[in-house]
Amino acid sequence: MSDKPKFAMYWAASCGGCEIAVLNIHEKILDVDANFDVAFWPVAMDAKYKDVEALPDEAITLTLFNGGIRNSENEAIAKLLRKKSKFLVAFGSCACEGCIPGLANFSSPKDVFDAAYDSVSTDNPDGVRPQSSVTVPEGELEIPKFYPVLKTLDQVVPVDYYMPGCPPESTQIGAVIDLVIKALKGEAELPPAGATIGAGATTVCDECSRKRNIKTIKAFTRIQDLEHVDPELCLLEQGIPCNGPATRNGCGALCPLAGAQCIGCYGPAEGVIDFGARLMTAFASVIDSDDQDEIDRILDGLVDPAGQFYRFSLAGSLLGAAKSAWQTGEEK
Repeated sequence: MSDKPKFAMYWAASCGGCEIAVLNIHEKILDVDANFDVAFWPVAMDAKYKDVEALPDEAITLTLFNGGIRNSENEAIAKLLRKKSKFLVAFGSCACEGCIPGLANFSSPKDVFDAAYDSVSTDNPDGVRPQSSVTVPEGELEIPKFYPVLKTLDQVVPVDYYMPGCPPESTQIGAVIDLVIKALKGEAELPPAGATIGAGATTVCDECSRKRNIKTIKAFTRIQDLEHVDPELCLLEQGIPCNGPATRNGCGALCPLAGAQCIGCYGPAEGVIDFGARLMTAFASVIDSDDQDEIDRILDGLVDPAGQFYRFSLAGSLLGAAKSAWQTGEEK
């Protein structure tokens, strides 16, 4: 390798969309190649853990780590990359908050494996389940150990920066890469450690151009159940449960502008400690009723409260996991 700064990217418990988002920066990927040596990026190059282990500590200038910590391999590589990286970025919602994989924290490991290995869509007549080790003719075969709960990256190792999104918007990724390159050249300064980058500091509502009046909700309704959705009026004012009031901006309010409610993938806005709690407060504040029975009926329109309030943020929330998950095994 040359003397250029080194770049790494790792895919833990996530879908891989963050990897694609990086490639979607188009010609700016050439700036990455021009300014960095790619030291470790398993999805894009032949890379071995032993090669990372052989590097001096902090030899990698910038690591984008996407995905939550679901098993022992995820944890081991998170700790390795923390040791070898100068700047470690929790990249994407899964690393920042747990995201969709984190919803499994509502279930016990047994329930998770039952769904994967003993459901109507699975052909597994012998009831085989994954084991952390098994003896084969060639010797002892090991696979990563599945943890009782999924954790966010910063629950396992210190994180320098957070870049939310499911996945982060390519324009934001490009802007952050430009900033890092300028900082390496002494032409700019990086934000303070612990900052959220590639996103705004307020809410999706602040960058949504839909008209807002006084919100007085008489019913919450799924968007697909409405015969007509006003293309200009705030979706929440139409009874569509939009998560914009609690969600960090920076995405350009793409979903509301396209006629779909915000689902919260950019995580909690600046200063919000618990996304679900803030959203519950926001929804409660717009219900137009003082009658408890009517309030209950209105709230019944939220068909999936857990998914509504914690779709992306359960693992990183104050709730963290359901009792069935964290009481069934050791925590790492």
